[in-house]
Amino acid sequence: MTLFEALREDHRTQRTLLDLLVRTEGASDGRDALFHRLKAALQRHAAAEERALYIPMMEHDLAQEKARHSVAEHHAIDELLETLEETSYSSPGWLAHARRLQEQVIHHLDEEEQEVFQLAGRALPDDQKRRLAETYREAMTKGSAE
Repeated sequence: MTLFEALREDHRTQRTLLDLLVRTEGASDGRDALFHRLKAALQRHAAAEERALYIPMMEHDLAQEKARHSVAEHHAIDELLETLEETSYSSPGWLAHARRLQEQVIHHLDEEEQEVFQLAGRALPDDQKRRLAETYREAMTKGSAE
């Protein structure tokens, strides 16, 4: 599996979790469980992706600006997760924040798949892309063990 295939697979999971989350209601166990599962998935993915994709991309002038933009989006997503965590599940604002998170994450995933992967594909040599796929898988495994 290539780095880009592994990332797309995780993106599909994130889209599914987001879709399920915005369908939840009130202070339910389901909302709590989904939120924590999504939060862990997003944070583990972002850390592994930054290590395996964005740091190597920043070494290339062609890809540096896009990589920095994507890392900034990771931070914006973290801030929305924090807002959700600080908001009561039963608050009317919680679902609005969850929908904003869904929009932000979907925008980020679409941008990665439609722009970033192509740029990285041109900037990074094939042998490095293969090594980075392993770096990503290791970081995801390590992240899930923590």
